[in-house]
Amino acid sequence: MPFWMVSNLGGIMPEVNGAHALLQAYKPFDESKTFQWHAGLSLAANWQPNDPLNPASSPLHGMIDELYAGARWNVLRADIGMMRREREFLGADNLLGSLSVNEGHIVESNNARTMPGYKLTLEPWAIPFTGKHLLISGVWGDAMTLDPRYMQGAFTHTIRGYLTFDSLRHFYIRIGLDHYALWGGTSPDGRSMKLSWDNYFRMATGRSAGADGTVSDQMNVIGEHGGAEELRMGWRYDKFDVTFQYEKPYSDKSGMRFNNLPDGAYTLHFSLKDKDQWVSDVLAEFHYTMWQSGNRHDKEIDENGNQIDWNKDMDFNIFGGDNYFTNGEYKSGWTHFGRSICGPLFYTKLSNNGIYQIYNNRYIAYHLGVSGKLFRFAPYRLMLTYSANCGTYTKPLVDGASNWGTPWKWWKKNTWDQPLHQFSAGLDGYVPFKLSGRQNLDIVYGLYVDAGEVLDKVFGFNIGVRYNIR
Repeated sequence: MPFWMVSNLGGIMPEVNGAHALLQAYKPFDESKTFQWHAGLSLAANWQPNDPLNPASSPLHGMIDELYAGARWNVLRADIGMMRREREFLGADNLLGSLSVNEGHIVESNNARTMPGYKLTLEPWAIPFTGKHLLISGVWGDAMTLDPRYMQGAFTHTIRGYLTFDSLRHFYIRIGLDHYALWGGTSPDGRSMKLSWDNYFRMATGRSAGADGTVSDQMNVIGEHGGAEELRMGWRYDKFDVTFQYEKPYSDKSGMRFNNLPDGAYTLHFSLKDKDQWVSDVLAEFHYTMWQSGNRHDKEIDENGNQIDWNKDMDFNIFGGDNYFTNGEYKSGWTHFGRSICGPLFYTKLSNNGIYQIYNNRYIAYHLGVSGKLFRFAPYRLMLTYSANCGTYTKPLVDGASNWGTPWKWWKKNTWDQPLHQFSAGLDGYVPFKLSGRQNLDIVYGLYVDAGEVLDKVFGFNIGVRYNIR
């Protein structure tokens, strides 16, 4: 199926021709009460009569998309279960999803299947004696992977923290950190990481493993760690909002120290307050993940734990090759059920050893998202994405394309990179109808196309019906 037909939909859409059914029931928070609770259930089923990846499998596939419950008191919130992450940069209607490729979160979009776990949230809380101008917020959570993967039964850990300055009029600015860790599990050769409170706190605090850990975890930190640093600025007016966001991924200390600039996702979103316009929202996005702190990665200490005396006058960074969302110990990387947990332009594929991996994390992309209401009543979303893809430093998509003879800095053009080009487009929306005097029936549609050198050249469409009971 085309890229925008299956991406950022929770990993529940069929990958080949077929049918899809979804049954959802939600009880939202009651904002009028101090103590609130919510719950949700989302069940999906796919019928794929000719699945080329699993020709002997049953054509009917059922799955749990969401199953959760949670409570909120003032700014404190707790959730447990399988739950999608909140989407940012929405268009004319929340049902259409985000206009951003990453949904505003390069670390964790809704591209992959959900995982069971818990999440503790501090919603924006005004720091005392700041006149409500300074606010902090954050998330602490853990979950468990369910898919067949290299480290079977691995756990994920999430920690997010944000500091916001709000002028309380038009302008606000937010800085934040979105960090994840993948740890635990058992490898095919029998290696396993002990699930203990000691290892949990070592992992959560970014410390190395004890004597029972692998050599790699003893020399570095427990598990696979990565994340993103974020800067967001917003301007709020009576009739429209403008938001700019820069989100920079990292996979080690060099990325956290900004050695990987200018890598990241740059997003600009213009949104009208009146959503009944032909065009109410426009989003432009630029992605650049080519530098990755450089192409070279060398050890900071030797096998005996001694500091290596590198020549500081050398014109390159020895801590490059960040290789976003991948790991040597956790070979499945930041994926779940074959799809990237991070942004969907980090393409995945089935490797020779039978596991899904991210094979493309060096790319440049230009994206345009437009949303509004046709004839001022039928919501739509248009997604146009072009990308130039280079694979990874160690496995370029074009053989020999990244054989860097000179350790260039990022502002010096590297003529060795030969990308493969890709264009993906999608137009989806729905037409609402009234039954028995209520607007509760929607005719859902979508048109999609992929053209390029990375994904299959394919055209796809869907047509469906949605009935809402409120």
